[in-house]
Amino acid sequence: MLVEASCTDAVVTRSETPHGHCMSVNFLNPFKIHSDSDEGDGSIKYTISGEGAGSIFIIDELTGDIHATERLDREHKTFYTLRAQARDRHSDRLLEPESEFIIKVQDINDSEPRFLQAPYIGSVPELSPVGTSVMAVSAFDADDPAYGSSARVVYSVLEGEKHFTVDSKTGVIRTAVSDLDRESQDRYDLVIQATDMAGQLGGLSGSTTVTIVITDVNDNPPRFPQKLYRFSVMETAPPGSVIGRVKAEDADVGENTDMFYQIQQQQEASAFFSVTTDAFTQEAILSILQPLDFETQKEHSLVLEAQNRFLDPRFSDLGTFRDQAIVKVSVLDVDEPPKFHPLSGIIEVSEDAHVGSVIGIITATDPDKANNSIRYTLDKTSDDEIFEIDEESGEIRITKALDRETSGWHNLTVQAKEADYPEKVSLLSLRIRILDVNDNPPELATPHESSVCEDALPGQITQLRSIHIECHLTEGSRICLSCRYWLSMVVLQL
Repeated sequence: MLVEASCTDAVVTRSETPHGHCMSVNFLNPFKIHSDSDEGDGSIKYTISGEGAGSIFIIDELTGDIHATERLDREHKTFYTLRAQARDRHSDRLLEPESEFIIKVQDINDSEPRFLQAPYIGSVPELSPVGTSVMAVSAFDADDPAYGSSARVVYSVLEGEKHFTVDSKTGVIRTAVSDLDRESQDRYDLVIQATDMAGQLGGLSGSTTVTIVITDVNDNPPRFPQKLYRFSVMETAPPGSVIGRVKAEDADVGENTDMFYQIQQQQEASAFFSVTTDAFTQEAILSILQPLDFETQKEHSLVLEAQNRFLDPRFSDLGTFRDQAIVKVSVLDVDEPPKFHPLSGIIEVSEDAHVGSVIGIITATDPDKANNSIRYTLDKTSDDEIFEIDEESGEIRITKALDRETSGWHNLTVQAKEADYPEKVSLLSLRIRILDVNDNPPELATPHESSVCEDALPGQITQLRSIHIECHLTEGSRICLSCRYWLSMVVLQL
């Protein structure tokens, strides 16, 4: 039995099988089966069985013509295996062995390329050279790659071709320019098209959106928003006090914005101020390094410099990655209490000094511009009424006789007040050392009586007694000369 195509472009092949004949047909249009014993009198009935028989494929029992009842989709099923029989119409007897044949569905270009991994997101550093590879896209065409160019895909850029290109064969996306600037535009949305039939006219196409993120490089130095900053601080602010914060802006992101600040060391102001960097906000924190004095200097000027912490040598030709600004700090006047000169001291006075003698002068001044007069007093809690101080001159006088043996040291607290503002008070601890003079003879430790024999010889020592001596020993001496004289008198001689 023959299987004959009704169209010249149907391809029919024949091979032997254990069941008889096997035909392979590339199905394009209706075809027919025909038995050699068919004389055209209608006595033969043709039937088919197998995949799709009676549903997808039907046969004209009289002529043997086979028709497809629906559109065939090669991407769904590439071939069908059928069996054909020729029977006697009256007896239903099989007139010749059953023939098996295969209907192969010939491909046509009916599937457009599809990007199965969409959406695509890639990245590339800014300022990358032309031709830098960003990423690759791939489209799949379900048509038969072995038949013509139906599945041969080429790529092109529909949108974004000014900045990026795509390799027509591999789908690799590359940069088309070298001046991509993240600070100007940090992302690009491309439309990539894939066309089958190798891009020829009539080919089907599909497209996808590719998002390309421009990543940052350190190509921007820090910049102060303004070139002059002003702060003010009280002159009484203690060292370590924060007087203000300044921040330089950096158009980069991430660690490329990390910076540090410094004060130009050649400036006198660097001795009065320090700067640290807030690691979280990248701000410069200005602090006082040592006390300020309005009367000495009312304003300080310093040059503050900001510099990137992580430099990229590839962009060194863009200039220095630093910036400077001037910071002026005004010192505000505060009504301060008097200041002593010196701030502490010791006065030495001999214990035989006369009552009324001046033993020292305390000096304090008003550090403010007003330079008010100062009044002096002694703190009563520390005054044993042995000394007094002149209210205006600060002279300290003796009011009672001194005795080193009673008290060798005196501790006084001097108060200095502004005449017009007595609430402005400063205190000075003053130590007075009493120096010894020879004003005490030796004394016997205990009362005693001595006896001597009548036959004692002249110059003979008869007895030794201990004595108590009030003596001020000087450094390096064991006993003063006066006491040595007194000791010579305790040896009783005849």
